[in-house]
Amino acid sequence: MELRDYITVVRKRWIWIALGLVLGAAAALGASVVATPIYTAQSQVFVSVRTGDTGTDLVQGSSFTQRQVTSYADLVTSPRVLAPVIDQLGLDATPERLARDVTASIPVDTVLITITVSGADAHLAADIANATATSLATQVTELERPQGGTSPVQISTIREATTPVSPSSPDITRNTALGTILGLLLGLGLAVLRHTLDTKIRTVDDVRAVTDRTVLAVVTHDADTPKHPLFVQESPHSPRSEAFRRLRTNLQFLDVEDGVKTLVVTSCVPEEGKSTVAANLALTLADTGASVVLVDADLRRPSVADYLGLEGEVGLTTALIGQAELADVIQPWGDTTLHVLPSGQVPPNPSELAGSAAMRRTLDELASTFDVVVVDAPPLLPVTDAALLARATDGALMVAGANRIDRAQLDEGLATLEAVDARILGLVLNRVETGSAGGYYGYQAYYGPVEATSAKPARREITRRTATHSRRARRAAQTQPAEATAHDDQVGAADEA
Repeated sequence: MELRDYITVVRKRWIWIALGLVLGAAAALGASVVATPIYTAQSQVFVSVRTGDTGTDLVQGSSFTQRQVTSYADLVTSPRVLAPVIDQLGLDATPERLARDVTASIPVDTVLITITVSGADAHLAADIANATATSLATQVTELERPQGGTSPVQISTIREATTPVSPSSPDITRNTALGTILGLLLGLGLAVLRHTLDTKIRTVDDVRAVTDRTVLAVVTHDADTPKHPLFVQESPHSPRSEAFRRLRTNLQFLDVEDGVKTLVVTSCVPEEGKSTVAANLALTLADTGASVVLVDADLRRPSVADYLGLEGEVGLTTALIGQAELADVIQPWGDTTLHVLPSGQVPPNPSELAGSAAMRRTLDELASTFDVVVVDAPPLLPVTDAALLARATDGALMVAGANRIDRAQLDEGLATLEAVDARILGLVLNRVETGSAGGYYGYQAYYGPVEATSAKPARREITRRTATHSRRARRAAQTQPAEATAHDDQVGAADEA
């Protein structure tokens, strides 16, 4: 990871870092508060040698002392020194147990021995330190005394231990600071780990980590979309509507000479917002004055008719099996140049219909009648319908739902289209959190105030203008059962061929 990646992790996962910092500080503070206070007492002794008055004797005595002082320091924690201390103070401990609380150190280039005793009782710690100094002097004198003579080594206490007034540990300030640092490092580590293991698609950078296909538009998330899916019409000045105008412009520049006349809108898995994208894209294209037809080819879970407030019982499937003419089931939408071909009744064999010759003929007829054909297709990973439809059109527009799919699913969906040699026009990153959508979404005032105009008048007009189409299509479907059966046989034969 580069420095920029770490900055991104800190910006996105700051909650984890803050949580680690707080937990680390709280844990250290709590442990320090509940820990048993430990008091430290120190006594210090001076080691000397009884020598003569000549300079040679003094030099020899000094050299002897410096050589022996290390051995005397090691002797401090021996049972020979500590056993008398236990007896003197009446301690309920063994020399080995007491040795854990007693240490001896020698300041550099000195013949001093510092005896340090730690314990939960401040008075007892001072008593043990003083008793140990006394016991050390006694034991060294006995060990260095020649037979029938006087010991040349003398150990004198130069600093007696006093009762400490404050504990030496725990150091609450130091422990809290250390816990804060460790918690910060832990939080940062967890944030990096989560960032590394998190493969959800959330931003354009996440898409670029999977494919070099162009992201044609970024559409932000709005919790109100299920209730108001046609936001291009209801809030034309919103940033989300502007995103579809960007998408329209980018699609026009994909193929400057011939243009894109028929395109499939699909996604990897359900609930990524592909139908909403298809409907709003069709509305945006119709705003230019082009004649546009929106085809609901999701023959498993159709939703276009519901979004646009249209009659959906007759439509694409009705025309495919020959129960109605194509022109009779296409419904105009309001006062726009948008027309809609609903899915019709859900068939028992949607994949066969999606890949049939009748579907290809229908798409060709629509392409010759309208300027642009937008096809809402099922998701790619659960079923193969979208791949078959994409193969029969000018290309597929992939909708990637932020926080809905991961990188592996997006890669698999793109691979599904590539496997059938379908042209991938680009991607639409949908439902992106506002803070991650990109800088231009911050310029809300530039687009003007977001307005929410009701679409109900347009839908009443739709009802009046399409009533004749729906009645005529239903009558045609009821009066041609024999022809429908014959046509089904022809479609089946064509599919087998």
